[in-house]
Amino acid sequence: MQVNLIGLGGGTADTMSLEARRALEQAELVLGAERLLESLPKNDTQKHIAAVRPEEILARLSNKDYVNCCVIYSGDTGFYSGARGLVPLLEEAGIPCRVLPGISSVQLLAARLQRPWQDWKLCSAHGAECDAVAAVMEGRPAFFLTGGVYTPAALCRALTDAGLGFLPVAVGERLSYPEERIVKTSAAACAGMQFAPLSVLLADPAPRPAIRAAGIPDDAFCRGEVPMTKQEVRAAILAKLAVSPEDTVWDVGAGTGSVSVELALAASGGRVFAVEYKEQALALIRRNRERFGAWNLRLVPGRAPEALDALPVPGAVFIGGSEGALAGIVDAALEKNPDVRLCVSAIALETLSAALDLFSARGLAAEVTQIAVSRAKPGGKLHLLLANNPVFLLSARREGET
Repeated sequence: MQVNLIGLGGGTADTMSLEARRALEQAELVLGAERLLESLPKNDTQKHIAAVRPEEILARLSNKDYVNCCVIYSGDTGFYSGARGLVPLLEEAGIPCRVLPGISSVQLLAARLQRPWQDWKLCSAHGAECDAVAAVMEGRPAFFLTGGVYTPAALCRALTDAGLGFLPVAVGERLSYPEERIVKTSAAACAGMQFAPLSVLLADPAPRPAIRAAGIPDDAFCRGEVPMTKQEVRAAILAKLAVSPEDTVWDVGAGTGSVSVELALAASGGRVFAVEYKEQALALIRRNRERFGAWNLRLVPGRAPEALDALPVPGAVFIGGSEGALAGIVDAALEKNPDVRLCVSAIALETLSAALDLFSARGLAAEVTQIAVSRAKPGGKLHLLLANNPVFLLSARREGET
């Protein structure tokens, strides 16, 4: 038995390779999705069987009466294709196979837009979790296979909610079919449109600042009248939380968003949720998100701990303001992730004492660091050191964790 795994290309006979066409003409058995089987030319010598799952296809191929068999896939066999799961099963069963690639939707859209695609980030939102904001933050165009709840409009709504409604996007609808449509617009406009299920999306990269170390100068932020965590303390917070690029982080009591911004830039491939209930502070967070290109920073209006219920599982949590609800906030974080990394800032000794007691009662090993920063200011011909308020940072983890 010889099995050919064939990528049909865009879905019409015109995009099929000559090698694939010849293999299909010689096939006695053709397996694949019903929609794809219906698109093939009729051949009286062939038997068509609808099958999609690799295990189901392998079971159908167990009939040794067939010599030439084909399994068909849409697009290209090397781009988010079911061929990936079938090849190992065929090898294990000792069934020889060939893979015949097709023209992918990436190639078709690039051709329609007359753009090269070699530098695009390729993402699948078809039956898989997809973070559109993180994708466009990598500094290159992001291509999305869409499907299910992740339609082009849904992906663009996520971009718009993150402050990226201005991004240029292009949608390729039913590529290679007679009713093909190419739409070039903004993410905000696309968020209100409807497209056929067979659609793909290309979004331009989000503008982003140059990568720098933690500790952005204080005067770079929009501040207003809302208290702000100072530069040196922010750098220490990131060190205590050990934020990685893929982390999901909560900043509870976000204030101006200065810590949130630093966390978002560190977790560039993850998500940061800034929890804040004061309208003036929320406005400042939006302005600072845009100023620093921290598009993966998401605002959560409301009071903690109630506002934390709908948030995803955090890898790290910073608590900059608790409004007397520290125990509820810590418990909410631990309930989501018992091994979460915690950092609490405290100015008052009472807050420090309460946090230490709380961590001890929850079985957390706490480390206390005091940061006292003084900055020189000119006073006539001399420079005088002016002290900022000392800040205590309490970082906590489970006993025995590193």
